[in-house]
Amino acid sequence: MKLRIAILGTRGIPNNYGGFEHISEYVSEGLVKKGHSVTVYNSHNHSYTASSWNGVDIVHCYDPEYLLGAAGQFAYDFNCIMDARKRKFDVLLIMGYTSSSVWGMLYPKNSAIITNMDGLEWKRSKYSKPVQRFLKYAEKLAVKYSGSYISDSRVIKTYLKDKYAIDSRYIPYGADLFTDFEREQFDQSALLKEDYFLLMARMEPENNIETILEGFSSSTSHKKFKVLGDTGNRFGKFITHKFKKDDRIQFKGSIFDNAAVRWLQNNSYLYFHGHSVGGTNPSLLEAMASEALIAAHDNPFNKSVLSTDAFYFNNAAEVRHLVENVQRHDTEKTMVQNNLQKIQYQFNWEKVINEYEEFILECHKKNIHEKVIPGNR
Repeated sequence: MKLRIAILGTRGIPNNYGGFEHISEYVSEGLVKKGHSVTVYNSHNHSYTASSWNGVDIVHCYDPEYLLGAAGQFAYDFNCIMDARKRKFDVLLIMGYTSSSVWGMLYPKNSAIITNMDGLEWKRSKYSKPVQRFLKYAEKLAVKYSGSYISDSRVIKTYLKDKYAIDSRYIPYGADLFTDFEREQFDQSALLKEDYFLLMARMEPENNIETILEGFSSSTSHKKFKVLGDTGNRFGKFITHKFKKDDRIQFKGSIFDNAAVRWLQNNSYLYFHGHSVGGTNPSLLEAMASEALIAAHDNPFNKSVLSTDAFYFNNAAEVRHLVENVQRHDTEKTMVQNNLQKIQYQFNWEKVINEYEEFILECHKKNIHEKVIPGNR
């Protein structure tokens, strides 16, 4: 069965922003290769302006976020939904609920509605208390107006079951194994292997960047610490100012060249992953796939992915201990190899795409059945 599928809720593809754009890029192209007709909605401000990408149809919708800030996301999602109502899609796959679920009553009545429920957005410390309360409300609306649900983390799946008594389908992100071809793309003499620590994240408090850099800054290490991420926001400016006197810490800004990021991960002595809110994080999977040795913030989300194959920290003192004491011996090499096996068998893109297709087909069939037999909803 070949379906007409729309993906909404992202800024668009190809990805130059974040997690939902990342997975939408892979899943949309993968579904097209399986014979489906797939449309992805892009912000009109997206740098990619063509009407198709690798067989995926692109619809550009007006996005006033550049004028209105975060409030513009609601208008953008409204514009995407109103356009989708005209196109008779079999399935709408909505990535997240932050600014789309308020329009839930406008979702096309004849389409199967699937929402990827994202992480626990209302827990993010960057949001004020009123915004956090709104996000809890938006989460409830997403549950109310969606026919089916995807969780990208087993922790999220359990939360949704306990909180709303709904059964979501667990489908994580994927990653590609680091290849010999990628190894050969960079001048190995440009950077000594394992001569630096690495962190890659959005500059937000819940990513524990301050904790990690405090721990490193108080250490006796002679290695460099490279920080990847846009420091232009308020918290980023605070972080760069706080650690400006430590010349070991190097703020590299955002790097959108995925091959360069993967090589930096592969060559790092220890990769710090401080994310504490959300589901399966794409940058964590990329680090695992790039053969990085990982130190992660101690929380259920990270542990559900890494298990015992990482070092964990809760505070700056524990970060300092890791910086000063982690070695690269056989035990650490085994941790890296175990994480590679997880990518190969649990978090590979072929498996993820197959699971998305299977669930989409299942949801479409359920939706048709409910239309044929009224009153089932």
